[in-house]
Amino acid sequence: MRLTYALITPARNEEQTLGQTIAAVAAQTVPPARWVIVDDGSTDRTAEIAAAAAATHPWIRLVQRPPRKERHFAGKVHAVNAGLAALADLPYDLVGNLDADVSFEPDYMAFLLARFTEQPRLGVAGTPFTQDGYDSVKDSFEGPNYVAGPCQLFRRACFEEIGGYVANPAGGVDWIAVMTARMRGWEVRAFPEKRFHHHRTMGTAERGPVAAQFAYGQKDYYLGGSPVWQLFRVAFRLPKKPFLFGGLALFAGYSWAALRRVPRPVSPELMRFHRADQMRKLRHILGSLARGKRPGAFNPPA
Repeated sequence: MRLTYALITPARNEEQTLGQTIAAVAAQTVPPARWVIVDDGSTDRTAEIAAAAAATHPWIRLVQRPPRKERHFAGKVHAVNAGLAALADLPYDLVGNLDADVSFEPDYMAFLLARFTEQPRLGVAGTPFTQDGYDSVKDSFEGPNYVAGPCQLFRRACFEEIGGYVANPAGGVDWIAVMTARMRGWEVRAFPEKRFHHHRTMGTAERGPVAAQFAYGQKDYYLGGSPVWQLFRVAFRLPKKPFLFGGLALFAGYSWAALRRVPRPVSPELMRFHRADQMRKLRHILGSLARGKRPGAFNPPA
């Protein structure tokens, strides 16, 4: 039996990029059973663009939420939950979170569906991504056991077992879902055979790149990241754009959150799992450097 999938896209003031995402999904060789675009209180033409797409494609639904002043990640989770409610009458095997600023090749979803069919314990799947000169295979050490938030496809049983996304206003909702799935024994895989393209640098919605790095540093702390790992991450970030300031902002964000003892939304169990995973990756990186090889995220030790 062919697996069926549904998509949910929370969209807030995404008129500049939503059309590209709609075009990418409409071109899929295997379209979704339903795609719910949730207009999360936009003040631009986001709802208008989504409504026009829904009039053209019967498998697109538009859900509109009331305006809100703040842009935060708990709002994204509430939007996803509104999308899930719009799927209540629909049988589906997989559910995906799809940001409103991504695009991919026409066989992208068919490729992921095939991976889910082949691997019954695959709980979360996706691919690496590119954005403005960045390739997560070469420029990140998250590795193949992490699926980036802009395009995450979950097996429905996995998504329900982990309780969906945690409505944490400060962020990390995609990360918490992925790591909880891994901790619960589900396989998580970013398949490097394909990429999706992210049209806006992650974390820069309504903020600049340096401020985004400061926010990422804060997030690294409250998600339980190891301070040892953070020092290496800062050193890795310093020579990348924005040069020097990005790495310093990352360090400042982590340090500021640590000094303030920002409450952590993760359980002690998940934090231990996360830090053990970071130390495993760090040993791999340092071992590769000691052997004179360039360490890569997608060739971890067996």
